[in-house]
Amino acid sequence: MTFSEEVRRGIPEQLPPPRPLDTSVSHAPSRPQVLSEAERRLAVENALRYFPSEWHPTLAPEFLAELDNYGHIYMHRFRPKYEIHARPISDYPAKSSSAAAIMLMIQNNLDAAVAQFPHELVTYGANGAVFQNWAQYRLTMQYLSKMGEDQTLVMYSGHPLGLFPSSVDAPMAVVTNGMVVPNYSSQENYERMNALGVSQYGQMTAGSYMYIGPQGIVHGTTITILNAARKYLGRSSEEGLSGVIYVTSGLGGMSGAQAKAAVIAGAVCIVAEIDPKPANKRLEQGWLTELYSDLDSIVERAIEARANNEAVSLGYLGNIVDLLEHLIDVGLHPDIASDQTSLHNPWLGGYMPAGLSLGESLELLKNDPTEFKEKVQESLRRQVNAINVLNSKGTRFWDYGNAFLLEAGRAGADVILEDGRFRYPSYVEDIMGPMCFDYGFGPFRWVCCSGDASDLTETDRIAQEVLENLSSNCADEIRIQYLDNIRWISEAERHDLVVGSKARILYADENGRRSIARAFNEAISEGVISAPIVLGRDHHDVGGTDSPFRETSNIQDGSMFTADMSVQNFVGDSFRGATWVSLHNGGGVGWGEVINGGFGLVLDGSQDSQSRIDSMISWDVNNGLARRSWARSEGAEFAITRAMEANGKLEVTMPNMVEQKLLEGVFEHSR
Repeated sequence: MTFSEEVRRGIPEQLPPPRPLDTSVSHAPSRPQVLSEAERRLAVENALRYFPSEWHPTLAPEFLAELDNYGHIYMHRFRPKYEIHARPISDYPAKSSSAAAIMLMIQNNLDAAVAQFPHELVTYGANGAVFQNWAQYRLTMQYLSKMGEDQTLVMYSGHPLGLFPSSVDAPMAVVTNGMVVPNYSSQENYERMNALGVSQYGQMTAGSYMYIGPQGIVHGTTITILNAARKYLGRSSEEGLSGVIYVTSGLGGMSGAQAKAAVIAGAVCIVAEIDPKPANKRLEQGWLTELYSDLDSIVERAIEARANNEAVSLGYLGNIVDLLEHLIDVGLHPDIASDQTSLHNPWLGGYMPAGLSLGESLELLKNDPTEFKEKVQESLRRQVNAINVLNSKGTRFWDYGNAFLLEAGRAGADVILEDGRFRYPSYVEDIMGPMCFDYGFGPFRWVCCSGDASDLTETDRIAQEVLENLSSNCADEIRIQYLDNIRWISEAERHDLVVGSKARILYADENGRRSIARAFNEAISEGVISAPIVLGRDHHDVGGTDSPFRETSNIQDGSMFTADMSVQNFVGDSFRGATWVSLHNGGGVGWGEVINGGFGLVLDGSQDSQSRIDSMISWDVNNGLARRSWARSEGAEFAITRAMEANGKLEVTMPNMVEQKLLEGVFEHSR
């Protein structure tokens, strides 16, 4: 049976044979057993409804065994035999390029070279899932293969609810993940609902089919540490991070990008990773320069590299706590430091506690989750103590938005000041928010659906040309961000960043995104680019995400815990031309801690694509700028004012600033 035939048939007519676990790929840790006897019964019943009743006697005990062994029913038996990866768009059996593009993006998210746990349908972050089980994958691909342009595919937390009549102007797919009634949006309820198979954590770009491999976070980390060097170390753009020691942790999933980003920025990076599989994967990939298991050896090498101004990444195969405490003991104080382990998922393998081996940790997680949690919290307290000591010696630490400070605070670590604020800033609060997001700059990305490297090279050239033109005639407030991204895109191909689909990412503002997209669409229409392009963004952006401990941590008017902005983005993108839209409960800092709105937009070279670019991309950015301006951000006020001057139909409510002396006088008088 061909690939197209198997896609079109969805659930097979004959029950396929069982499939043993493939040991050549990484597998998700077993989730804790959280269901009652009645709920276990319900979980199996829920899973069986995808299949004909005559299969139930065979599948029921098998699904129960999966639930008991893994804490979730993945339906491994139904994983397709064909290789899952981003194929050229012409290889997909579909009636429209838009549907084929969505299929391409789904498969890229589940590519073994891209996904963290591909056979558990987890793309990154230890639990960021595309689907809950393989039946959902099969049905979704089948629906996409037969849908017309006047239909919309509706997705509920990985479950394809079905195809519904709509219009050619409506989104081809509407995706929601983890959208739980607020009073029930807790970690405990999430684990229960996920085990039941009724909700899933879609992360940001996993369950919305927009993940492009670790390249996205390579770029984001590069931009972050360049701006951190300017802010904390007084480094110029020309200097970069030459001679700077940067210490962090995590090489699996998205955190694996740190080593590459640090080298691009010119730093000496020391990064701890306890799991040898992702560490060796990054080493083989060339993203990690060297790997050590001995603390004295890695310290000696770091000192040598700093003296020689080398740009090098040094992996430590061990726990970050041991590394930080050793740095204190030997008197090596890094210039900057962060943490990028998956602490949005602290109790299910996102963070491994000090004092235990990886195997011991996984065994404890499975057999005694309560003690595992206690060990994690003890480890966080130790890690914060070490960070505090290093900070007193001059190390500048920031939270990378992975819920490190949040979970450390909950663990009782010495990380909360008397006024209730965290001792260290979020990288968004201190760096990316005021320096990028408030000016409209965020992670704009695209995928060349041909799969042809020459198309990607052409898009790099076009994007660089556009940014250079814009940077030559722009305000001083934003020029530095244009220049950083010109540097990035000019060097991107040389750094071999592509994993999976032929994709690229850079930070651009509304004008930059529209200009690049228009240029791409024109190149497709002229045949310079051979196939459609998918546009998207990380939800981690100007207006797509409400996250009080990350994306909106620099919102100062008291609205940081509201989620109107992300929901408005999702809704507004849907009727302004997006090919698909997504809304998630959860993101980089965890389920229940953030609401994400995302989109995908397929460019095919048509005038219709042009109209969608102008309508949707402008809204997607300016919605966020308007909210940030109303929250009294000076940068956003500057940016939205420029946007209104450029488009006479745009008119937003602007804040009237209050003299602080006036307020002080009023409140003093009232006492």
